[in-house]
Amino acid sequence: MLDLAIIGGGPAGLTAGLYSTRGGLKNVVMFEMGMPGGQITGSSEIENYPGQGQVMTGMDLMASWPEQCQKFGLKHEMAQVETIIQTGSTFKILTNDNREFEARSVLMATGSVPRRAGFKGEDEFFGRGVSTCATCDGFFYRGKEVAVIGGGDSALEEAYYLSKMCSKVYLVHRRDTYRAAPSTIEHIKKTENIEEVTNVSVEEVFGDASGVTGLKVKCNKTGEIRDLPTPGVFVFVGRNVLNAPLKQSDGSFLCDLSATGEVVVDLKMRTSVKGLWAAGDIRIDAAKQVVCAAADGATAAVDIIEYLG
Repeated sequence: MLDLAIIGGGPAGLTAGLYSTRGGLKNVVMFEMGMPGGQITGSSEIENYPGQGQVMTGMDLMASWPEQCQKFGLKHEMAQVETIIQTGSTFKILTNDNREFEARSVLMATGSVPRRAGFKGEDEFFGRGVSTCATCDGFFYRGKEVAVIGGGDSALEEAYYLSKMCSKVYLVHRRDTYRAAPSTIEHIKKTENIEEVTNVSVEEVFGDASGVTGLKVKCNKTGEIRDLPTPGVFVFVGRNVLNAPLKQSDGSFLCDLSATGEVVVDLKMRTSVKGLWAAGDIRIDAAKQVVCAAADGATAAVDIIEYLG
């Protein structure tokens, strides 16, 4: 019987593993199919993590985390959790290699992944000019022109954020209208260095060995092609929440989710099910930052220790 099963090995899961084992839990297992570290390991430059004064890669930032956690007894199972089933006051953890674990408590920390738009060059230049995080990467384009792709709240909010540091922001959207709050749209309309490029489809992002040099779009009405000269392209077309382990055999979910599939939690990261917590990007209103995910993991772990007594 596990004291705690942690599903996911990113900053939230690792920090929960550190705090729970150092806090006295003896049988804690983190389920992570690959190398622990999370999505941030794919980032080429990080300079906003507290205490790290040097610019570093995401891989470098996360390199020491697993070792530190395992020093206090965290175990790592290289398996993918398929399903979590509540059985009275405990939980069954079913993995992709047909193993079954039983746990007194569970922390979901599987996160979410940005949805790809699917245009040519998006994968090739991801991390070299194509980004899905303005807070993470916007600073690198200070005083330069950037493009933001999307028409929802996130895209418009990030375009407005980038407009404060970039010389110009092209807001690229496939429709004439936005699916965003009226107040957010008003901010966009009033910001002089945001150019709306609407009713277009993105043909490709292009560049060279140094990274992105421009974005090619096509007018949906006339077919006219336009090149936007920008070294930075930010894609905000939604996120896929990695909540599959919570899905039950009848199609329902183990705990309450938002309309977009994020796990509903309180300030202690508790879900609607006793004994089940969620932390990091999988939860509602997550800031999608490493430091915030780590804080979630610590918050959940402290509460789980108290819960297990």
